[in-house]
Order: sequence, then C-alpha cells, then structure tokens
Amino acid sequence: MSTTSLPAPDGAVRFRAALLDAAFTADGLLDLLGAPAYAALARSETVPALRATRGDTPLEQLVRLFLLQQPVAYERARAALPLDEALAGGWVVKDGDEVRATVDVRPYGGPEGQDWFIVSDLGCAVGGAGGASGRDEGVVLGVGGASTTLAGITVRTPVASALDLGTGSGIQALHASQHATRVTATDLNPRALRFARLTLALSGAPEADLREGSLFEPVAHESYDLIVSNPPFVISPGARLTYRDGGMGGDDLCRTLVQQAGERLNDGGYAQFLANWQHVEGEEWQDRLRSWVPRGCDAWIVQREVQDITQYAELWLRDSGDHHADPAAYAARYDAWLDEFEARKTRAVGFGWITLRKSGAERPSVTVEEWPHSVEQPLGAAVQAHFRRQDYLRTHDDAALLAEHFTLASEVVQEQVGLPGAEDPEHVVLRQHRGMRRATKVDTVGAGFAGVCDGSLSAGRILDAIAQLVGEDVVQLRDRTPAQIRLLIEQGFLEPSEV
Repeated sequence: MSTTSLPAPDGAVRFRAALLDAAFTADGLLDLLGAPAYAALARSETVPALRATRGDTPLEQLVRLFLLQQPVAYERARAALPLDEALAGGWVVKDGDEVRATVDVRPYGGPEGQDWFIVSDLGCAVGGAGGASGRDEGVVLGVGGASTTLAGITVRTPVASALDLGTGSGIQALHASQHATRVTATDLNPRALRFARLTLALSGAPEADLREGSLFEPVAHESYDLIVSNPPFVISPGARLTYRDGGMGGDDLCRTLVQQAGERLNDGGYAQFLANWQHVEGEEWQDRLRSWVPRGCDAWIVQREVQDITQYAELWLRDSGDHHADPAAYAARYDAWLDEFEARKTRAVGFGWITLRKSGAERPSVTVEEWPHSVEQPLGAAVQAHFRRQDYLRTHDDAALLAEHFTLASEVVQEQVGLPGAEDPEHVVLRQHRGMRRATKVDTVGAGFAGVCDGSLSAGRILDAIAQLVGEDVVQLRDRTPAQIRLLIEQGFLEPSEV
C-alpha cells in the first residue's frame, strides 16, 4: 500500500464542490443511512451501509465508492463527480466499465458545523482493533476514537502558532487551522504529510507548513503557543508499524515527547498529548508521570484506562491482524510482547491525556489522577479552566480564601445518600453534569457552604453564620474549612469571583 500514488490537491476545490452538491457530508450520511448503519461504519462494519445504498443517487454512489470501497459503474460515477478531473487528479481509477477509489474520503463534521473531509488509506478510515489489520507499516489511518478524543480536549483559544506533531491524516492540523494563524504539521512518514495536505485542501482549510521528521527534529529552535500530538504511543517489542509503535524502549517515546515539549512552548502555551505509560513493579505510576513534567510547566495528567499486559498485547495483536495469522506465529509474537514486559517489570499499561501549560511558576501545579468515568466532550474549555483555578489557588492563602466571594458552578446538584427513612443522610455528594462530571463527598458544613455560595457573601461570613447555626466554635470552623474549599475550587464546584 505504501507504494500507491496519491491524488494531487490541485483539483480539490471542484472535487469538494461535487461532494457537497451530493450531500456527501456527515449530516447527509446520517440522513441516508440512518443512525444504526452510520454508527456501524464507525465500528468498521459495512454491511448495514451496503444495504442502505442499493439505489442510484449520486450520494449512494459516493458512499459506495469512497467509504465502502466498492466499484461503481462508470456512468453512475460520472453523474456523481466531475469524473474526468477526478480521474486525472488520481482520486479514482478506471477499471473496465467501473470506477474505483484510490483513497478513503470520509465526511467529518467540524465543531461549528463545518463540512470537512478526512482523507486516508483505503480501508483505514477508522483506527482501533481491526482498523488496520494486515496493512503495512506506511499505512495512514483516518479518524478514530483517539483522534476525536484529542481534538475534544484541546484548548481552542486563538493563537499565533500551533504544531501538530505526528499529523497522520491531518485531523489535528485541520482543527488547529480554525484558531491558529500559523499551523505546522510534522510526521516521520512522508505519505502522511501528503494525506494531511489532501485533508486540508478538500476541507477548504488554509494550508499548513508540512515537515518530515521525528519528534521535534523538524522544528528545532522554534516555539509554539499550542502543541498537540496523538503519537505512536503503543508499547511494543520493536517498531513494526510506524503509525502506532513508538520505536523506543517501553514508554520512552511518550516520555521524551512530554519532556522536550517544555522547550518548544511559548509562555502561557499548552501542549496536549495522548499517551501510554507503564505500571512498573515497585513504582507508583503517578510518580513516574510526575517525573516526565518539564521545568516551568504546570501539568494535568488523567489516566482514563488501565489494561494488564495480556489484555494490552492481545488488543494490539488484533489491531495488526496477527490473530488471523498462523497460530504458531501469533503465539511467538504474543510471547515476545510478554518477554518485553517481563524484562521491564511492567505489570500493566495506562492510557490517558497529558496537558502541559508553560506557566514559569516557581511552584508548578502537577495534578495526576485516575478518572475512568464518562465525561462530556468537548473539554477544551474545562482544561483551560483547570489551569486558571491552579493559578488562583497558588496565589491565595487561607486568609485570602476566607475573604473571597464564591458562586456554585452551574449544573451542580446535591445528592443525599442514606437509608430510607433515616432522619439524616449518611453523607452528601455534590455532582457535576457537565465537563468532567465529577462527584465529591462533602460534610454537612461543606454542603451548607456550597449551597449558599451565590457571590453575595464572603466565605468567612458564610462560615460564621454556619458556626452559629450548628453551634460550633467560629475560630475552629474557620481553621478546618479552607482545605475543603480548596478542593471544591480545584475540582470546579466553586468558582471564585476572580476566575
């Protein structure tokens, strides 16, 4: 597959117009296929979509041609496309009386309703298990769950410069082009850069500065306001598949990427990554990740999932199609993965998000947590708010907190937990229904405090009133409550007037 020629971006404008005229968009596909078949496509299951495209409309022909990789009769293709230009540009090839696609072109809805298209290798529009089974190392994948996760957590404030490191088919560069004046995209695979150029052109987005090379080598001595990367983070014995395997020992690629990012960030800039990391015998995984954070940067690291080494090996052996190979070869590769983990004393592998912010603070804020629960994407605004709160907490001692006015964040509800009929609840839970969707247990004072925070009274005056109400010593209550207030601020339940 790596030797297949790719289309030229020159004819993308008219090609895009034809796709839009046929309603070959995310909304158009949903209307044509229906929700079940549309969702099945995201799982790389094509049978429902094949059944839904038995007609001869232009949209049905485009779905069969570019999403399902089915041949389409020449005359039907001509009715759906400027066929002569599509043939000359290399988007399709003629095969007897039929036409076949040379690349996968997948509609993708932008965050503000834009009609975008992600271009990737045939049959590789969706990553994850089975997404690239049997493909060679130069394959370029399209949009998968990891891609959309990173796009969703990225801070989207206007910036002068953005870097998409390991761009692949270009989805992160496409998003960045909407809020960055200058976008640079790099990849070790030169085919990936060509696919990224096609994605940007076909989506009607500005061109990016595309550079070939590994990690930060192509952008030495340059710095950015935003760095994003969905790197080849898979921890494997060797680097058999460029699109996913790190090629360094263990989790060294992710560690190197994070550690070197600090030097490439402008003051106040963000670097956001997806990563895998080892859980090593005799070492706390949180300490391992804290050691990655570069000097001068705050960090928020969230572990979303953990797999034991057998689950992890099986997942990525399926991804590469090894489970369909000769049983002896499969067993040998499985054994090699376990040998690698045993040599490194690895017991499990974590997956999650790493966000750095170049704060230059003398006392950096480094938060490492496990949060496997559901969240509400997009989270970019929540990520930015997290670091604003860290700035606030870093500059306010307990006395300053008690003088401050707070409001309860929107979409927070209180739940009382206890036995039916009991006079008092066993405990009270505050729960968010937006963003990270956190829940935290609070005592009676904490619940009462949060419930009356509407910005009109200072925290100290509220505590004084609560002390009188419950008959507690005012001084003792003022001494012990700021720690709980700090936690509620840090987790986003309370919003200071300054933030």
